Amino acid sequence: MTFKYNNVFINDTYTIVGPLENKGPLSNYFDKHYDDYYFKCKNFDEAEASILRESILKLDKSDLIISGDLQNQIAASSFGVKDLNTPYLGVFSACATSVESLIIASNMIEKNQIKNCICSTSSHNNTAEKQFRFPIEYGGFKPKTTTYTVTGAASVFLSRKKTDIKVESSTIGKVIDMNIKDAYKMGAVMAPAFIDTLNTHLKDLNRKPEYYDLILSGDLGIYGKEIINDILKLKNYDDTACMIYDKNQNVYSGGSGPVCAPLVLYSYIFNLMRNNKLKKVLLIATGSLHNQVSVNEKRSIPSIAHAISLEKYDIN
Repeated sequence: MTFKYNNVFINDTYTIVGPLENKGPLSNYFDKHYDDYYFKCKNFDEAEASILRESILKLDKSDLIISGDLQNQIAASSFGVKDLNTPYLGVFSACATSVESLIIASNMIEKNQIKNCICSTSSHNNTAEKQFRFPIEYGGFKPKTTTYTVTGAASVFLSRKKTDIKVESSTIGKVIDMNIKDAYKMGAVMAPAFIDTLNTHLKDLNRKPEYYDLILSGDLGIYGKEIINDILKLKNYDDTACMIYDKNQNVYSGGSGPVCAPLVLYSYIFNLMRNNKLKKVLLIATGSLHNQVSVNEKRSIPSIAHAISLEKYDIN
């Protein structure tokens, strides 16, 4: 399912990262960083909600906030916006949440149902470890295929006001299940969903991959990226999980988490677009739709991928 837009634009963004992300190759592009994981809060769960709220407050007041995260019942988002007195939609597609929210907001703005919207997401390595694996104090070993949940928050303000970055089109993905049951192989779990959504997007719009200067997945990690390269052999492809950390930072297969893709997109990629180094970018965010119970029951892990197309726009 693909949509085209004529009147949706990126007006502003704000990004916040944790200490490890600030030591990575994109550190100069983020708006703010913290040097510890508590962010002046008493626990990690409150810390994640705090930086999500902070990223929202750095933008203009909006008609609607759409947000999601990895905490149970998207608690970081709900607690993060609870005092903002703004209509709120909580959404969840795991690491594809950021693009899901962009699609919903873009459709509503295009149809004049709202004037503007803030789309936000967050993740925190220590809250994710506690929920999906083991608390970090446990010191458990992980295989090399494991991705490392990014700590940070990212918000974007969309409206009909023309700017130099336009939301051009989007594609809603389908749930794909390849009967993989290993929760430490997220790249293998989500790569098929990326391929399906990419093919759907290109077919619906009668395009070839070369239409885009850059096609991004977010976030398959090193091994998921290898799968995409082996199957599709795209010359204009990269993965946000492989961009946010340096290969020497000991993060296994790269980054993950709902905020990984938007942190890279709203900072580094937008900078390239505004400097005319990229004009057409397709981000396909991928999400693993498992939870602790389904993994413990040895059920297969379904995945989803949503796509958003962004283009440099000449406001003159």
